[in-house]
Amino acid sequence: MPLNRENRQNRQNRVNRRKFLKESAAAGAGVAIAGAVAAPAAQAAESAAAKRPARRYSLTVMGTTDLHGHVFNWDYFKDAEYSDKAGNAQGLSRVSTLVNQVRAEKGRCNTLLLDAGDTIQGTPLTYYYAKVDPITAQGGPVHPMAQAMNAIGYDAAALGNHEFNYGIETLRKFEEQLRFPLLGANALDARTQKPAFPPYFVKKFRVPGLPSVKVAVLGLTNPGIAIWDRAYVQGRLVFPGLEEQAAKWVPRLKSMGADVVVVSAHSGSSGTSSYGDQLPYVENSAALVAQQVPDIDAVLVGHAHVEIPELRVTNAKTGRTVVLSEPLAFAERLSLFDVELVFERGRWGVESVSSKVLNSNSVADDPKITKLLSDEHAKVVAYVNQVVGTATETLTTVEARYKDAPIIDLITKVQEDVVKAALAGTSYASLPVIAQASPFSRTSEIPAGKVTIRDLSSLYVYDNTLVAKVLTGAQLKAYLEYSAEYFVQTAPDAVVDVERLTNANNRPDYNYDYVSGLSYEIDVVQAAGSRIRNVTYNGAALDDGQKFVFAVNNYRANGGGAFPHVASAQEVWSESTEIRTRIAEWVTAKGVLDPKDFASVDWRLTRGGVPVFQSV
Repeated sequence: MPLNRENRQNRQNRVNRRKFLKESAAAGAGVAIAGAVAAPAAQAAESAAAKRPARRYSLTVMGTTDLHGHVFNWDYFKDAEYSDKAGNAQGLSRVSTLVNQVRAEKGRCNTLLLDAGDTIQGTPLTYYYAKVDPITAQGGPVHPMAQAMNAIGYDAAALGNHEFNYGIETLRKFEEQLRFPLLGANALDARTQKPAFPPYFVKKFRVPGLPSVKVAVLGLTNPGIAIWDRAYVQGRLVFPGLEEQAAKWVPRLKSMGADVVVVSAHSGSSGTSSYGDQLPYVENSAALVAQQVPDIDAVLVGHAHVEIPELRVTNAKTGRTVVLSEPLAFAERLSLFDVELVFERGRWGVESVSSKVLNSNSVADDPKITKLLSDEHAKVVAYVNQVVGTATETLTTVEARYKDAPIIDLITKVQEDVVKAALAGTSYASLPVIAQASPFSRTSEIPAGKVTIRDLSSLYVYDNTLVAKVLTGAQLKAYLEYSAEYFVQTAPDAVVDVERLTNANNRPDYNYDYVSGLSYEIDVVQAAGSRIRNVTYNGAALDDGQKFVFAVNNYRANGGGAFPHVASAQEVWSESTEIRTRIAEWVTAKGVLDPKDFASVDWRLTRGGVPVFQSV
């Protein structure tokens, strides 16, 4: 090599060496000179990479649950804007505004919107489009909930147990009208044992310069459907436990490359059941799923109608934290999960999850939704305001949970009359008919004067139907004892506070039953299980062996509330017409709603034989 070329090459080598040393020092590589051995290039590159800021992605998952037909902040039973003492607001039109705000802040491409079930039952709006102007009719309408949820842009929803209340045909039609999947990994075809609905939904989120983030949503519904809507699903669908099916599907989703696994579960978090031991599955098992099944990052909880901004559960197998959130029902809240991911070693990993709830009372209605469904809303308002009779006096449920109220006697009288007519001419016609009913609402009122469908609907807020079962006197005593557990044990000389007298062990009002046709006392001094006193029928002590036809709603008949004997009792008749409709028919036929035609004092609370309320 010529000298000048050699000099030039040496000078270039020195320049390159100084440049390398300067860059290495800036990177903290600490390369040694003066006879030391330089670090290999691979080691230097790895060290430099370790010092670079991690590559991250933020995902926001929004969730609603137990919408129960609430599109607007409107109380169809009061024919007025909805309001309560807490200042809550309801309806998807409010939630839509919240969703729009979150999408504007986070970027729509970085958000996911889910629901955890119980969508198409619960208000006169949903009843109207299931029964009065049904979506299943030839050329029928699009369900208002489908219209609203499509317009808002839901990505997926889990099946709720109330989705089955109107039968599978109505549910399938609703599913057909949606532009997103209804998920139910544990809703299986009874014959094939394969999912009857899509088990999961997967969505990819693009990240510039990096692989997409793949999010899988597993939908799980409630095994109690097999009990509560047995008439519709028996022999057609089965509902295994949530934990079992999550353990089956989550590993599959991970093997498919899911970076994030979210479960939308129509199941509460308490680990309890309302139907006793009739099924080997836990009704409210969302937290158990998080605890037992690895690789779940977040759970949208439904079914229980409670507000859980954030619940952290540790998975027993991995030690990782799973975040659960349940927004308040009726679209009063929107859950928000913020999921932070980091890209390391060639893949995305979840670094953290947090959750909170947004209150729909903080925003106005989305005019897009109100305009979209204004016609449907107007039709239902006109329907519920139809006058069907006249009441001679005001009837109310204000005291119905602790006093025998005539307004509840109206329900039992209608049920007795319907069952007696249905069994006329049969071998069961000679058996006495008695009935049960619950004080569903604490605020329902039928005012004196004109009676409308909405007045009667507010009395019976569920779409239950009527069933006739045969029970003995002994079984009815056990039934009454179980019902009486609703009351808090109260000392003989204690001041009675009606606000603390009921709902023992958090039992809801709808799981306390009146039983008409019998006369009995409930002694609240006694411990649960020994409270029923002086049970008589037609003025004589109840004979344990006497048989009765028991007119009962389908929820209770199928085991809802875990009342003894009724689920296994002989069934002699049932129908698909709602009890609410039967009440309206009864009042329409009578024309005049007069307590003398239905009211009776069948039961009273006592303490050692002394009435708790002297006016009873």
